[in-house]
Amino acid sequence: MSILKHPLVLAMAFVAIAVYLSGVFGFELPKTIRHYLNDLLCMPLVLSLSLAVIRILKKNNQLYVPFITVALVTLYYSLHFEWLLPKFNPRYTADAMDVVLYGFGAMLFYKFQKRLF
Repeated sequence: MSILKHPLVLAMAFVAIAVYLSGVFGFELPKTIRHYLNDLLCMPLVLSLSLAVIRILKKNNQLYVPFITVALVTLYYSLHFEWLLPKFNPRYTADAMDVVLYGFGAMLFYKFQKRLF
């Protein structure tokens, strides 16, 4: 549970929510932030939440997300949100930069998870 209270996780969640709400309420952010910041924050937030849940279920605070799991979750998000959903829902658009940002965020999570959590 301490993962979910970590200042970095809380800050990332706050920023992601703020970016989302700025769009809902029509507050204009720079295009780069509006389109890409949440994609960068996505994998660290999803993987941190996943790690917290796994640790709670297994009752073991020494567990970490292995590289293959990080890679597969990132691949799933990339395929689902950047390839599949744009084919069926006009709200979603395919963007290769989003995939790059998912990957970069996942690498950051993997590199720092043992130091932070």
